Amino acid sequence: MHKFLFLLIVPLIGLGQSKLDDVDQLLHNKDYANAERLLTNYLKEHPQDLKAIELLGDAYGYQEQWDAAISKYKMLVQANQTNANYYYKYGGALGMKALTVNKVRALSIIGDVKKAFLTAAELDPNHIETRWALVELYMQLPGILGGSTDKALQYANELEHLSKVDGYLSKGYIYEYNDQPDLAETYYKKAIKEGGSLTCFDKLTKLYETKNQPEKAIQNIEEAQKIHQRNALHYQIGKVAAEYNIELQKGEACLQTYLKNYSSRDGVPKAWAHYRLAQIYLHKNNKDQALKHIDLALAELPEIKPFVQEKEKILSM
Repeated sequence: MHKFLFLLIVPLIGLGQSKLDDVDQLLHNKDYANAERLLTNYLKEHPQDLKAIELLGDAYGYQEQWDAAISKYKMLVQANQTNANYYYKYGGALGMKALTVNKVRALSIIGDVKKAFLTAAELDPNHIETRWALVELYMQLPGILGGSTDKALQYANELEHLSKVDGYLSKGYIYEYNDQPDLAETYYKKAIKEGGSLTCFDKLTKLYETKNQPEKAIQNIEEAQKIHQRNALHYQIGKVAAEYNIELQKGEACLQTYLKNYSSRDGVPKAWAHYRLAQIYLHKNNKDQALKHIDLALAELPEIKPFVQEKEKILSM
């Protein structure tokens, strides 16, 4: 009898898991509306399935439906008060909602955001994402609401014990936020030496751009290119050259290489490379080439405001 019941249950479990696997794929493909639809129907028959509730919260979050996401994540923390990831997602959704409402309403939410993240950190001493969230929260909150560089550094130190790269990046973030670029540069360079990922290089590049040091930005991107050999980095060099009117020959060559080797994996549409080339040719006072490339950019993405403004600038040469 028990064996017979087991044989009945197994196919049902398999069917449910199959549906959730389909949802995972939909989320991976950014088909959030269909994922939401499948999960909503699935939960009508399996209302206590925590994995499905979590995925539905994720689907809502990807669509920036923060109230709906908060509702699902709240169900999770009420169902399982020992799961750090549930508290982390709940706090994250609350935090995103706080960014969309007026200041008075946001102030009433911040306490719950902090409580959720602190609970997640306490439940799981190895939860890296929560510690990152706390670093950012304590840096962005004003002091009167509990913001504190010391507390942010406390969690950055915890991150460093868990992952040296995350620790260095978080400290770079803290010092950059506090307008201490030399210390920020030191820690971003430590992150590059320790991990060497594109993320590490990108943080340092953006610091240099923010501090109006385009030459250093280009040098850093070139170092990244030596290691990672990514076509997208050609675009980044061209972008810096165009924006800051420096090393125009190098910028032009890099953008032409980007266009020649372009694939959808590169991320930045070809139109933006043509726009940067138009900027470079404008710097060179080459109206014909500038007009050619801005027209190519507009042909692909005609509604982009910077493209329209650039053409007006070129035509007024």
